[in-house]
Amino acid sequence: MRLRICTWNVNSVRLRHEQAARFVHEQAPDVLCLQEIKCREGEFPREAFVEMGLPYLKISGQKGWHGVAIASRLPLEDAPPLDVCREGHARCVGAIVAGVEIHNFYIPAGGDIPDREANPKFDHKLDFYEKLTAEFARRDPKAPLAIVGDLNVAPGENDVWNHRYMSKIVSHTPVEVAAMEALKASLDFIDLTREAQPEPEKLASWWSYRAQDFRVSNRGLRLDHILVTPGLRDAAFRLGSAAARIHDDVREWERPSDHAPVSADLVL
Repeated sequence: MRLRICTWNVNSVRLRHEQAARFVHEQAPDVLCLQEIKCREGEFPREAFVEMGLPYLKISGQKGWHGVAIASRLPLEDAPPLDVCREGHARCVGAIVAGVEIHNFYIPAGGDIPDREANPKFDHKLDFYEKLTAEFARRDPKAPLAIVGDLNVAPGENDVWNHRYMSKIVSHTPVEVAAMEALKASLDFIDLTREAQPEPEKLASWWSYRAQDFRVSNRGLRLDHILVTPGLRDAAFRLGSAAARIHDDVREWERPSDHAPVSADLVL
């Protein structure tokens, strides 16, 4: 059985559910994890997702800000809830799909100043990572677990358009990269996108709206990730190599999100 998991910071699901329908039609995800839905649960366009063949929904919404959701072709079971956001924002939602525990995150961006004392938003981001790392360190790496979403860190030198410059900018500072590395080490998580497109290939999943043509300016960051435990290694590499990709063509669509979807296939 193929389980295709996709993650997408959609930047308002009510504005872009038609784009979601197009993406689902073209790429046939079994599970679509959305971030920044920017609506409360009752405002989520449920009927649109039923029509596109993803009728099973888990939604954690918030008025006007943040918000995450899991939309699935397959039934969803409850996953253990994670209490990792000290501000009480709607930033994480989990479910079990076909025996795979999936947690979908919108980790705080962290503001503009990479200093925990001077910038509470940056401190919140690192606190979120620390709580998440501690939570997963208690888990069994052999269990089938995936964490996906807008993790708001570009971890590698080739996950940013300019490593030297971006090392001073929130999203790629050494302390953030170290926080993400600690999270990955907690369960020996496997970065499926990087497995499919190894270093030194440049990869990005986010481009600023400020650029008139994002491909010409090409100042992208890889902020969106699909990480799996060793318990899913066989499923991820069943066909010989990882099947994961960034759908950067979606960033070219009319009125796009500033993020592109990312997908990965598991063969269970």
